[in-house]
Amino acid sequence: MSKLSKKNKIAMAIAGAVALTTTFTASANTEVKKLQAADTAIQKAAEKSQEKVNKLYDQAQNLVFDYRQVIDDTDNLRSYNDYVATLVADQEAKIAGVQADIDSIDKTRQGLVPLMFKMIDTIEEFVSLDLPFEKKERADRIAFLKEMMVDSNVSTAEKYRKVLEAYQIEMDSGRTSQVYQGKESIGGVELTVDVLQVGRVTLVAQTLDSKRSWVWNKEAKGWDELGEEWRRPIRNSIDIVRKDKSPDLIKLPVPAVGSAK
Repeated sequence: MSKLSKKNKIAMAIAGAVALTTTFTASANTEVKKLQAADTAIQKAAEKSQEKVNKLYDQAQNLVFDYRQVIDDTDNLRSYNDYVATLVADQEAKIAGVQADIDSIDKTRQGLVPLMFKMIDTIEEFVSLDLPFEKKERADRIAFLKEMMVDSNVSTAEKYRKVLEAYQIEMDSGRTSQVYQGKESIGGVELTVDVLQVGRVTLVAQTLDSKRSWVWNKEAKGWDELGEEWRRPIRNSIDIVRKDKSPDLIKLPVPAVGSAK
């Protein structure tokens, strides 16, 4: 083989190698770019995945917080419900107590009404046997009590209060002295007289001119006329009780059974 031919072969071999190297390098560069692009894509995908993971983590944390809040609220509601249940039980007990009191009041009222009627009958009998002072006022008071008992507009409590008030007035009358002017039937004649009541000890009457005097005889249920010696003491007592004179000892007749002294 000639030298030229060898040189040509060498040149061709070198050119082929160069072409092959160039081709390999270009191919390698292309692969590298592909790898770089793939790596970039993977990184972006990883970043997106991480963002999703972060979002899911945040959501999970929020859910955990909400769950714990629900648990706390549930515990609070349970405690509050227990408290309310205690209040309701206490109120129910008080309502039951009030109802028992109401039932007791109804029973008391059922027994109280007959008692009040008996009390009115008793006070009427007492007045009829007592000294006959303020006869009209006392009779009117008893009549009022009887009318009140059948008045549906008056409560039972008010009726009871009025009956007790009448008893109190009668009790007070036995501890006081008073003088009033009125008409009394004495010996079949109606006379205008001054009447002096000293508690329930004695009851005397005297004409306005002081000429005649009487003492009430509880046994005989009538007026016993007194002698002249009682004229001044009775008038003096009337003036003292009326406060027309200064307080002083008074002298009055106290009737004995069947007589006057």
